Amino acid sequence: MTESSSENSPENSDSQDSSLENNTGPESQDAPLHRRGIKSYVIRAGRMTPAQNRGLDDVWPRFGLTIAQGRQDLDALFGRQAPRVVEIGFGMGNSLIEQAQTHPETDFIGIEVHAPGVGKLLDEVDKRGLSNLRVYREDALAVLEQCLPEGSLTTLQLFFPDPWPKKKHHKRRIVQPAFVELIRTRLMPGGTFHLATDWEAYAEWMAEVMEIAPGYANTATQETAPYVPRPTFRPLTKFEARGEKLGHGVWDLIYQRQD
Repeated sequence: MTESSSENSPENSDSQDSSLENNTGPESQDAPLHRRGIKSYVIRAGRMTPAQNRGLDDVWPRFGLTIAQGRQDLDALFGRQAPRVVEIGFGMGNSLIEQAQTHPETDFIGIEVHAPGVGKLLDEVDKRGLSNLRVYREDALAVLEQCLPEGSLTTLQLFFPDPWPKKKHHKRRIVQPAFVELIRTRLMPGGTFHLATDWEAYAEWMAEVMEIAPGYANTATQETAPYVPRPTFRPLTKFEARGEKLGHGVWDLIYQRQD
């Protein structure tokens, strides 16, 4: 799969909870995923390099954030007023680092549960002298609910989340009505929710959820709807570049908060 944490190969084991088999459609809005105990990710063990350990041990105290800190004052956190971008599931962090370095006028917050990716990103933040990036190593839904103020974000990015391709695991997909409604409340009016996936069936699922979600408008033209051409501002990952050479598709969707 791709370089994002949620982009690790899907958890396809038949030992997963069989109670998921009978619900294959998008979830209702009345049950946030983490409250039901259903996670959209699986934390997989991975070896830590010295640089990754350095990121977690030495750089985390300066750039790491926790749910225990509660609701953030983002102006105070970054020491300025600026556009704010959150990326959920940044994997090894290459794309997020590139964005933060290319756009110093914008503040970025990454959310990732996998230690190697968090450590690598923090090591790069320090090496490159970046000051416009902060990191949560927490469940994204809890961060959105408990830590990020309403109407505070310019953009929320969800690139290549785990597609959970088996029907009995569709309940684990992060893109559900309750999730996209939570994101809408954290976006400022006019803010955008940008999704991307390399699984066509998941792209169709995303479009289905977003097209019926209240308070959003699709930014795609009639010619390409529901998808948009790959935006030049989304960094091209190595995985995606290899996939393009092999003829693999990638689908981008960008929706704007309308109220």
